[in-house]
Formats: sequence, structure tokens, C-alpha cells
Amino acid sequence: MSDVSSALGVRLYPDLVERGGLAPALAETAARHQLDIGQVTAPQQGRARFTCAELSSEQGVVCVGLGSQARYFMIDVRVSGQVQARGDATDLVQVAQVADAWRGGATLAELTERFVFMEAVKRHPVAQAG
Repeated sequence: MSDVSSALGVRLYPDLVERGGLAPALAETAARHQLDIGQVTAPQQGRARFTCAELSSEQGVVCVGLGSQARYFMIDVRVSGQVQARGDATDLVQVAQVADAWRGGATLAELTERFVFMEAVKRHPVAQAG
């Protein structure tokens, strides 16, 4: 079994195994659907090089990971390193559409309105010790 097969699990992600991992599959999907997601990067080492992808834009970063027990894509939208929105998509096209909208300048509110599977992360202020 190849590294990519064992990292991804052939049963859940046969299409990603065939394409060499999440990052190349996401780039190919976006190109096929004429979506602008920019450059897709992945870690250089270990299992994560097949199971994670990052898409950077001026607004922030879209990080994508894979579900391990069922087939789904976990999406985090980060601004200055902080997760601002997250969601789970079942289709790689949906992931590319989120990244395209974010890269195109959509606000967090527009992102969560347009993509029902995305939700804003609520921040609770930390009480200051006085």
C-alpha cells in the first residue's frame, strides 16, 4: 500500500488517493470548475501532506482537513491565525467554492450566509482579573 493510500484510506477517499492527496485534488477540482482558489499548499512531511491543504489570500487562510471516520472536508477560515468561521462540506467542489468566495473578498457574514454549512466562530471575551 502506498503512503498516500494508507494516509487517506482508500475506502473513504479513493479519488484523492488517485490524485496524490487533498491539495492536488482540490487544485484540480477548482480548475475544472473555473474557481480561483490561488495556490494550494500542503505540509511537506508526514501524513498531513496528503490530508491537509491551505489556501492563502489577502483576507486570511482557508485550512482544509479530512474526516477520518466518514467522508467529509473540515474547513477553517482563519484571520491573523484565529479561526473565524468553520464548517464541514461533503463535496470538494463546495470547499473550492468557499475558498473562491473568500479569495474574492466575501466577508465572514457573506460566507456563512451563502454556504449554510459554514458558521461563524463565537468569541467570548475573557474576564479581566482586577
